[in-house]
Amino acid sequence: MDLSILSVFLGCAALGGLVLLVQTIMLLFGHDDGGDGLADSAPSIGNSDSGEVHGDEGLGLLSVRSVASFFCFFGLGGWAALAQGIGTLPALGIGFLSGAVMLVAVAWLFSLQRKLHAAGNMDTANAVGLVARVYIRIPASNQGKGKVQVLVQGRTAEFQAYTRAERDLESGTEARIIRQVTQDTFEVEPLS
Repeated sequence: MDLSILSVFLGCAALGGLVLLVQTIMLLFGHDDGGDGLADSAPSIGNSDSGEVHGDEGLGLLSVRSVASFFCFFGLGGWAALAQGIGTLPALGIGFLSGAVMLVAVAWLFSLQRKLHAAGNMDTANAVGLVARVYIRIPASNQGKGKVQVLVQGRTAEFQAYTRAERDLESGTEARIIRQVTQDTFEVEPLS
């Protein structure tokens, strides 16, 4: 067994594994920003010093995580091949193949994760015209506010509401949202 190539394999495995470990620890403690060094409020326009490839196109094969995975598994694959008594050149091939598989696998998994990202912003104006269920009684003739629940953009939201109707809108009844007054307050009317 050639000790110099074994040292290369073990060094690559240790270096790649260390980078992955540090990134995992940072992720667990909330210090991971996607590896690009940008604040959450900043637009994702890229950071030339990050080593990351931005955008939704492609797999992002040159991200820090995928390259670290390549080196880690290149080292582990080559070391395992040498341990089985395989020669140096085939061990290099096995190490390269192991690293390449992990590089593509990690890049693919993180591209799937990027597709799950959503801003989570709800445009409350989209509630106008929808039917809502009265959650907390709404007093008649604009004498006070109650609350309604409505399905907006695929999720249930709760808003303050008032009515100009001549009767109270009791909890559990349905009402139509007819106007947005503020960001979280709407005027409603009874359905029947």
